[in-house]
Amino acid sequence: MRFEIRNGSFSYQADKPVLQNISCNLEEGRILAILGPNGVGKTTLLKCILGFLKWQSGNAYYDGKTLAEIGSRVFWQKAAYVPQARVQAFPYTVEETVLLGRSPYLNIFETPRKQDIEIAEKAMENAGVSHLAHAHTNEISGGELQLTLIARALAAQPQLLILDEPETGLDFRNQFLVLHLIEKLSRENHLTVIFNTHYPEHALSISDDALLLKKDGTALFGTTKEILNVPNMEETFGVRLKMIEEQAEDRKITAVIPLGIGGKL
Repeated sequence: MRFEIRNGSFSYQADKPVLQNISCNLEEGRILAILGPNGVGKTTLLKCILGFLKWQSGNAYYDGKTLAEIGSRVFWQKAAYVPQARVQAFPYTVEETVLLGRSPYLNIFETPRKQDIEIAEKAMENAGVSHLAHAHTNEISGGELQLTLIARALAAQPQLLILDEPETGLDFRNQFLVLHLIEKLSRENHLTVIFNTHYPEHALSISDDALLLKKDGTALFGTTKEILNVPNMEETFGVRLKMIEEQAEDRKITAVIPLGIGGKL
């Protein structure tokens, strides 16, 4: 799915803009990382993209159409959302949770069909949680829960996958598993992916494009290499830093090293 925002603006209070004239475009199969300081509006932007909040001006386009033109039911057959992992209040099994991803294709009170179960099983396999199918989601680890939520999103067979800080709060291994899965889905399945992150190194590792949100509500957009450079990040995050590139096996790894407080916020 091709994705675009044209001059999107939003504010909770009239005199305090959160997002100002945000514009970006993403071709099918590419990964967009959204970064910025805490409280800058990263999750708010995702909510506007998903239609949870209404743009005050401008709009988002999915293959050239707005959400209103597509319709909610069809949109949720084309797009899937993975929120930040939280402790689950209800003791659903992993399989039951993943089957919820088939909801856009089912009528009210309709039970999952054989086809839906097979798709859910494939989604669990892709996310690496098949062995947890009968485990309860309130008893598995944070990393396992995050992968389960990604599997639930994949069960919708989306063309656009949107994730809110998918690697936050996870240990080193699970961060790698989540990032590797996101990259694999994009490269092999041509899935268009948008994700929020606090980690510039993660964005530099897997994303094609980056949207760097600033405190004044504006943003810088371009390829990840163009946007996530030392001057832009020092100014945005108010931290002096150094970037070091290292060739590791078949890919180039970029380390972002903070040196001290400085720059402008």
